[in-house]
Amino acid sequence: MIEEAIEIKTPDGTTEGFLYRSEDGQPRPGVLFLTDIGGLRPSQRDKARQLAEQGYVVLMPNIFYRTGKPPLFDFERTPGDERTMKRFAELSAPLTPEAMERDAAAYVDFLASQESVRAGAMGVVGYCFSGGMAMRTAAVRPGQIAAAASFHGGRLYTDAPTSPHLALPRIKARLYFGHATNDRSMPAEAIAKLEVALAAWGGKYESEVYAGAHHSWTEPDSPVYNPAQAERAFEKLVKLFEETLRKGPSRRSPATPALLPAS
Repeated sequence: MIEEAIEIKTPDGTTEGFLYRSEDGQPRPGVLFLTDIGGLRPSQRDKARQLAEQGYVVLMPNIFYRTGKPPLFDFERTPGDERTMKRFAELSAPLTPEAMERDAAAYVDFLASQESVRAGAMGVVGYCFSGGMAMRTAAVRPGQIAAAASFHGGRLYTDAPTSPHLALPRIKARLYFGHATNDRSMPAEAIAKLEVALAAWGGKYESEVYAGAHHSWTEPDSPVYNPAQAERAFEKLVKLFEETLRKGPSRRSPATPALLPAS
């Protein structure tokens, strides 16, 4: 597996990142990997590499380039700690919905331009903070993104006019949501409202809560890392991409919407 350091020009600047591709040079489906708020770091590079090994070309950009270059933290992240929360705010504030969509379009276009990426359906996955950005990526490039996944995504449904769920009418991708248990950023009430919105949307989706798995359970460097549930999440992601990117894009017809009820 080749890990290539790259730079991507966006409408708002230039960001760095990594591109993972097979050594055999054969074109493979492209996948955009959006990190959690911890940004580019060894644990994320390992996860992106692991996904690429399943038969994809994976692009992992520094989505927080407006604030700084990695490493984004020069101290140990402790959710709830004043210093940590202040840094979270510094990183997330510039990423308005409009900024996310501009960036997402640039990332997808960059990935599609790579010789190692097969023409056709592409996928995106987001974690924690970037779960909503994965949805916006599917919305801004509906003709290219066939599958989008979010794991322990926060604030996917809110009452604000900037809520990610409001992008659903523009999305044609198959969606997957893996929610955490007792997640303050995505409580049970919000999950229920998201599922109502998904059913009304009429596209193909799955939404489920991972029992005993808390916010950021998929991250190996998280204090609540849950190996068993992290492996299950990865298997779900691989299955989603296998069924949508390698067997042709999954597209819903306006006349006959496909619905996968939430489990």
